[in-house]
Amino acid sequence: MALHPLTAGFADVAGAYERGRPEYAPAVVDAIVAELRIPPAAPVLDLAAGTGKLTRALLGVGLDVVAVEPQPELRELLAASVGGERVREGLAEAIPLPDESVAAVTVADAFHWFDHALALTEIGRVLRPGGGLAVLSAVPDWSGASWAHEVGTLIAGMRTAHPKFDGPPWQESVRGAGGWSEPREIRVTTSQPASPERMVDYVASMSWVASLGEGQRAETLAKVDAIISAGETPTELPVHVAIGLTALQPAFAHRAPNKSGGLV
Repeated sequence: MALHPLTAGFADVAGAYERGRPEYAPAVVDAIVAELRIPPAAPVLDLAAGTGKLTRALLGVGLDVVAVEPQPELRELLAASVGGERVREGLAEAIPLPDESVAAVTVADAFHWFDHALALTEIGRVLRPGGGLAVLSAVPDWSGASWAHEVGTLIAGMRTAHPKFDGPPWQESVRGAGGWSEPREIRVTTSQPASPERMVDYVASMSWVASLGEGQRAETLAKVDAIISAGETPTELPVHVAIGLTALQPAFAHRAPNKSGGLV
């Protein structure tokens, strides 16, 4: 399968993605482990892992994590941070793992890029009976920064059609797929260090900014940098993390063909 066209720009901003995107605090991972009842040291799949923001946090609590990421530029940074032995090339719609091989699957700020039906079938295939899925969305709260409204208005005005905002909610897809528990959501708020440079990197990592042509992207980021630099940025900003949760029902017996033999 081809990736969504808007994801292509991530290859050009992999460094900004790693510098600018929020880290996942221990409280976020602790909530996932508790809510999905993941056993200590259990095997977990971090799907569409990007540069490894969530992968590292999962490893930090002792889980045995394998990270799957389709884009080589992101995967290079991912392998450098968690070790190449934990990294696989692959897609959510064709996961390169054996049947019933993991206790949980996590997806951080990426589920909207998937073909939901195919991805849920594949996730169900690699999960052990009763295993859980966590769908995360992390949103930095800029309200304490003097530039928040101006920057927010600028980037919102640039946004094109986007599956996160314009596509079906993940909960709707889970209900439609069948075989999953009723989806629910919890929220965890933490904080992260903030600086003008990090905020510009965060904007650069937004898909509709990343997918701009090089010249237009540079011009946009120069405008953002000028606005942020002229204002006040707190040393820390809140990060609100929504954690969607569901689990494979015991009676769910569907198994797709084993994809463990090859990578995509």
